[in-house]
Amino acid sequence: MVKALPGIDPAPPLDRHPERVWYTSYGSNTHLERLAAYIKGGRPPGAAREYPGCRDPAMPARSIPVELTGAMYFATRSPVWGGGRAFYDPQPDGRVLARAHLVTSGQFADIAAQEMYRAPDVDLDLEEVLTRRRAVLGEGRYETLVCAGQVEGMPVLTFTASWAMNDVRWVPPSAAYVRFLAAGLLSAGAWDRAAVASYVAACPGATGHWSAEDIAALLGTGPGRR
Repeated sequence: MVKALPGIDPAPPLDRHPERVWYTSYGSNTHLERLAAYIKGGRPPGAAREYPGCRDPAMPARSIPVELTGAMYFATRSPVWGGGRAFYDPQPDGRVLARAHLVTSGQFADIAAQEMYRAPDVDLDLEEVLTRRRAVLGEGRYETLVCAGQVEGMPVLTFTASWAMNDVRWVPPSAAYVRFLAAGLLSAGAWDRAAVASYVAACPGATGHWSAEDIAALLGTGPGRR
């Protein structure tokens, strides 16, 4: 089941220095409790890391479900979760279920910095990613910015790795990570339990290790249950 989703206008936004952006999460930050650790600081349940939080600790003004073009896959190994991390490849044909959070550009910079294991204390120059749709800030995890277009005139931004989906070994995600990711998508209100479970189970890295039935069972016991 898929309800009506806000459409992403693929045209790049005209404002190259926006005050607000749609930080678009396709991984565990789809879940607001998990995202709160990046914004307010702290350690989310199931994680092994404490986060300093953003300079501005206000939670997103809004969060909306969206679908990105491309593919989501699990790779590398997270010391925080003990399994594969979610990454986004915008090149393949396909759809990625995601949740866009309306935050300030400074908060986006601080969330990205924490994902890059950097101090959240410097704003990002977004001109390159808003002009070229992609900006590589480094070769590590989550050091490549991607612009998928705009919603309501504000840019839809996310971050991922510089490599492509098929250039890296896929790694199964842990139960705690899958639970947060899937529960966050479910709580977005656009997809039902079966749709979320089937989607996550079909992502490279999860396929063959997580069944839709297993993920649906996690959704019955984890945060965001409904």
